[in-house]
Amino acid sequence: MEVECIPFKKTGYFSNLICDYLDGKETLSPFYDRPPQIDQFAEQIKAKQNFPSSHREVLYSVLKNQYRDVDTSEDTKVNISLLKEASTYTVVTGHQLNLFTGPLYFLYKIISTINLTKELKLANPENNFVPIYWMATEDHDFDEINYFNFKGKKLQWNKNVSGAVGPLATDGLESILEAFSNEMGNSINASKLKEWFAKAYLEHDNLTDATRFLANQLFGEHGLVILDGNDSSLKRLLAPYVKRDLLENASYNKVVETIEQLQQLPENYGIQVNPREINYFYLLDGFRERIVEQDGRFYVNDTKIEFSQEEILKELENYPERFSPNVITRPLYQEVILPNLCYIGGGGELAYWLQLRAMFMEMKVPFPILLLRNSALVITGKQMEKLKRMNISLADIFLNQSSFINKKIREISNIDIDFTPQRKHLQEQFKDLYELAAKTDASFLGAVKAQEVKQLKGLDNLQGRLLKAQKRKLQDHVVRMTEIQNQLFPNKSLQERNLNFSELYLEYGERLIPHLMKALKPLSGEFSIVKME
Repeated sequence: MEVECIPFKKTGYFSNLICDYLDGKETLSPFYDRPPQIDQFAEQIKAKQNFPSSHREVLYSVLKNQYRDVDTSEDTKVNISLLKEASTYTVVTGHQLNLFTGPLYFLYKIISTINLTKELKLANPENNFVPIYWMATEDHDFDEINYFNFKGKKLQWNKNVSGAVGPLATDGLESILEAFSNEMGNSINASKLKEWFAKAYLEHDNLTDATRFLANQLFGEHGLVILDGNDSSLKRLLAPYVKRDLLENASYNKVVETIEQLQQLPENYGIQVNPREINYFYLLDGFRERIVEQDGRFYVNDTKIEFSQEEILKELENYPERFSPNVITRPLYQEVILPNLCYIGGGGELAYWLQLRAMFMEMKVPFPILLLRNSALVITGKQMEKLKRMNISLADIFLNQSSFINKKIREISNIDIDFTPQRKHLQEQFKDLYELAAKTDASFLGAVKAQEVKQLKGLDNLQGRLLKAQKRKLQDHVVRMTEIQNQLFPNKSLQERNLNFSELYLEYGERLIPHLMKALKPLSGEFSIVKME
């Protein structure tokens, strides 16, 4: 296995906001406390060192309960116990309950989290660090999670649902397993994948338990702790902050201020998410709907449920589990209940986290370090051989397909397709005409300029036609080039956003995760190209 790295900005797949954040651009410094560098974590530990011991006890108790029927590794058991100690801190990533983990980057998120805890332990041996996977059990967008891609096909779970996805019954997934099995064949690795799918979804009653089983199978031996935040004891710790949202619109006011600051920057980054006056849903079996306030009364959107101010505060006191944070307040919830130092997420996630610092300050909750998860392109030995035979560099394959083809055709063509010398020669000729035009009236000068533009455009058209002619002549090479690029960038997007881990597991089996853990360095700040044998 070999690993090469390139800057995120050179891939063409990451926003200016994220690239500027990674570069430490000064204009973004008001939107976070500390950059994601190993020497910054000592200060982050100091910022979080007053995390309440009572919160640790609640967290430990909840995790013990959530793991009571889980085949738990010794490393995970130790990590759960360590969370009771004041010297223990967490690193967190979160992800939806995608069917069979969904896109490949699910693995990269968790590997980044586990690997960072190892680096932190080496740098701060007096402390302990626990990797946490936060399951988004309260999300209600079923259409985002009900499928995964396998060998170019979409395996989709069709089901009429409403409410949070975590409690969803797993019935109806037998047909997905059958279709999946038919595509995989009968190798040893295929048998393991079938076993995992069957045990996760056919032997567990709901999506939360199924996802916990699968994540535990993949990463339990590395000490990963999996947390479901949809718990009444944990929600009780959040209740004071929910109250401020209900009565003061505290989150809304601070996030709006931050958005205004971001919009004043010259870079025009755009806004990832807009807050609501109340940033909580009302959650019951079968539905999760927004809470809205009007004229002093609180309504649950699209239902007949309503409360006076006194009634909703009593509801919060008696049933805190019924108040579900949205995308704005879920990060706050996480930091209230965990002794957390760092959140690891994708570019879109970090973009909305950068809108939240002022809200955290208002709530007097330390803001975590934000780290972009590892991103990677896995290239097989066969694919590397193809690239070498066609003399295609790793930088070349990140070009958009049109630029990629044009660049390579120019390189391999026995005809010079670059008309730059002809353009220069033509412009030199027009210099004499401009001198002549300067001695007469303005109308002639305009005619000369128009003729120059016309002839330069004609040269460009001829160059384009020559390029097209060479593409036709070298069609076989073009086909092979685009074929390998399409393999590595399915749907003209990053591999990690399309492939499911099962495609790589079929090829590499038990070696896959250890190889990726060895290859991915969470603080490298670069995109990884992993060449697997």
